[in-house]
Amino acid sequence: MEFFLSLIVLQWIGTAFGVAQVLLARQNNVHNYLFGIISILIGIYVMYSSQLYADILLNLYYLVMSIYGWVYWKLGKKGEETPISYSNKREHGIALGIVLACFVLMAYWLGQHTDSDVPYWDAVACSFAWAGMWQMAKRKIECWVYLNISNFISIPLLIYKGLFIYAGLTTFLFMVAISGYIKWKKIIAEENDGIYERV
Repeated sequence: MEFFLSLIVLQWIGTAFGVAQVLLARQNNVHNYLFGIISILIGIYVMYSSQLYADILLNLYYLVMSIYGWVYWKLGKKGEETPISYSNKREHGIALGIVLACFVLMAYWLGQHTDSDVPYWDAVACSFAWAGMWQMAKRKIECWVYLNISNFISIPLLIYKGLFIYAGLTTFLFMVAISGYIKWKKIIAEENDGIYERV
């Protein structure tokens, strides 16, 4: 009972940092990654305790992408802050490749080498989240679409596992992702208008 209560407390703490992270990301604030890293570390422990092994790998990947994204947002390729942009054909291809490769690897590993009772659902949610996080690190607006596909699948999965606080957080993230897409689209339009005005 004490262990279960400690997981609940950790979920609330992780949720608070996760909410702060996604709200800052929606506002296009680079410091979202600081809050995200803390939330990720808490999530790794909770997911391990709940036998959601693909989510552990997902969170480790999030950790790497958060560090990379923090640096890339600040410095980009030219030592200047990277602007929000749409993915080109190559980047779309990479994102879809990440989804496919991640699903195949995760489905096989979870189905054959773990005691997961939801290997395919876990793998699908994981694969879209991997692609979405890569696009987020690149500051691509499509990140919100990929992350929301993952959120949509994750909500019933988390409810099934009894992780109701995380299910509530994911529902909130689903709504913020819709708002985030609209917000980033507006930012891109405003930046393009500014370019045209300077020209």
